[in-house]
Amino acid sequence: MKRYIFILFIMALWVGGAYCQARFSPAATTIDVGKVEWKSPKKIQYTITNTGNAPLVLTEVEPDCSCTVADWTQSPIAPGETGTIDLTFEAETLGHFQKTVAVWTNTEPQIAYLSFKGQVLPEVKDYTTSHPYHIGDILLDTTSIEFPEVHIGEMPKFYMSFANMSQEVWEPILMHLPPYLTMMATKEFLMPEDKCDVELTLDTHLLPDYGLTQSAVYLSRFPGDKVGEENEIPITIVLLPDFSNLTEEDRLNLPHIDISTTQLDMSAELAAKNKVRKDLTITNTGNSTLKIGKLQVFNSAVSADIKSTNIAPGQMVNLRVTVNKKAMRQQRRRMRLLLLCNDPDNPLVTVNIKVAP
Repeated sequence: MKRYIFILFIMALWVGGAYCQARFSPAATTIDVGKVEWKSPKKIQYTITNTGNAPLVLTEVEPDCSCTVADWTQSPIAPGETGTIDLTFEAETLGHFQKTVAVWTNTEPQIAYLSFKGQVLPEVKDYTTSHPYHIGDILLDTTSIEFPEVHIGEMPKFYMSFANMSQEVWEPILMHLPPYLTMMATKEFLMPEDKCDVELTLDTHLLPDYGLTQSAVYLSRFPGDKVGEENEIPITIVLLPDFSNLTEEDRLNLPHIDISTTQLDMSAELAAKNKVRKDLTITNTGNSTLKIGKLQVFNSAVSADIKSTNIAPGQMVNLRVTVNKKAMRQQRRRMRLLLLCNDPDNPLVTVNIKVAP
């Protein structure tokens, strides 16, 4: 009988040892700290969870070099609770790095290994505010090129900026640049963490016609890059007639356009229907015939129809705008309608179309 009780006691100790133990479970075994500025200490923290059923004790934490100082939770970590291992990396050597940290615990096995990696640079520049957009590893300060109102004979300029956040030397190139635009960059090549400004000059003589011209260029992210939606930068140009040579007599006998609204909200109707139509009214309140020279849309989901493009003084015509929800895929193209006319005081009328609440 005593021998039987002794055997039960031994088995109980064995079962207790097998099933009552701590478990060391880090949220991440490797942390990429990214870019670190030279001689600017970097704080790194690992979160450790005890997924076992006995208290977890972190007995020692030892980095593999003197450039890292460790601190950690000294008290036992109860089952289900968390502790931390905090490191301070001194960043005294330039270049890429990968460091290992050995952690001794009361678990089996007794030693676990953590690591962290990154790159030490002479200077780390933060472009997230000045360049909030990105195409691959290249940051931009704008995602579109726009010349909203230009006149024939002018040579307006558009400015944009790039920042190279890749690990390679990058050459700023805009592929498929149209013949009416020329590009000049302040730097031929950009090192990592460097930026450059780009000047685009528009030659209005080379535009195909008055009114809206839309095209696109494509940012080259790396040698041999291809064009696609992900690296497209749309171009929008509106060329206006030149009324600078009007005489005083001409100005006494001018048309004047009056449109019922330039802010068209179709969001409520599009929530229930795939195709929505709304009518605007255009009135000529001037003293001569109002001629609508161009009626253009910025997005293929929008269409417009006008009953007459020659509107007599005092006459009113309807302008019907249609939006097809199924065709609303060109998200970079704004929902706008452009109307070009012979009113010198208002040659360009833009109707903005709201399609979502």
